[in-house]
Amino acid sequence: MGSITNSAGSFFNRSLAQMADLRSGIERTRSQIATGRKIERGSQDPAAAAQLRSVARREALAMVEGDNAARLGQDLGAAASEVQAVTAVLQRARELAVQAASTPTGADGRRAIAFELEQLGQELFNRSNAVSLTGETLFAGQSTGAAFTRDAAGNVTYIGTPESGAVPVAPGTAIERGLPGSEVFEFDLGGTPSSAFAVLGALTTALQGGAGDPVAAANASIAGIDAALDSANRATTILGTRMAWVEQVETQQADRRVALAERRSRVGDTDIAEAIARLQQSLTALEASQSAFARVSSLTLFDALR
Repeated sequence: MGSITNSAGSFFNRSLAQMADLRSGIERTRSQIATGRKIERGSQDPAAAAQLRSVARREALAMVEGDNAARLGQDLGAAASEVQAVTAVLQRARELAVQAASTPTGADGRRAIAFELEQLGQELFNRSNAVSLTGETLFAGQSTGAAFTRDAAGNVTYIGTPESGAVPVAPGTAIERGLPGSEVFEFDLGGTPSSAFAVLGALTTALQGGAGDPVAAANASIAGIDAALDSANRATTILGTRMAWVEQVETQQADRRVALAERRSRVGDTDIAEAIARLQQSLTALEASQSAFARVSSLTLFDALR
């Protein structure tokens, strides 16, 4: 009789435990359907939870890299626009130099040209200290201040850093932020360091009466302006190449974000159709277990044993 009693007790315990497990699974499945999350606690599936943490870290890094690339693209675009404007200034200065080198142009005409060259020189200086949308000087390298300064005599000097610094935009990939002003506005002229500012300034002074032979001075300035144009054109090419690189990186970033999102969904999101089917199966199993338990527990033998 004791053996039967023990068996009956075991039956009740097993049945109650089974139904409790089914109810727990049902509640968990309902929660997964409601929240859309397959894993609510790491203890439910440690391996999957570890994968989700890894994906989250990579997504956070991808977000930072995406912001870097977007900002870099803006800075490079702004720098390219400024260099294009500088090129236009230098092209106009060359036209004026050619005009000033023409013998029929009289003293009054050269003074008028000098006045316009003075305005072009000021525009050149302003653009050399242009800033990005975030207020950072475009051509100062890694410096936070101005790129160029002008002394009382009108001499312009580069005061930025020789390097622009690189911005990380992808795993193992960093792109330089822009170009230091020394690579845009300065160059060697016949083996001597010079700059667009120096060339335009010297020509302006010569046409204002500072040279005994303004025609020769104008002719001589053309080589310097051409060297300044070559420097600006090189800068345009470099900036354009980097902008194209950033665009390519942004396309790759978008692909990585999609891949990470798909992996996160695959590991951590609830498959609603599968979860509903599983819920229905669990509800059916619970109902069957409850019915079986009710029938068995109502038998006379079990009543007697209880």
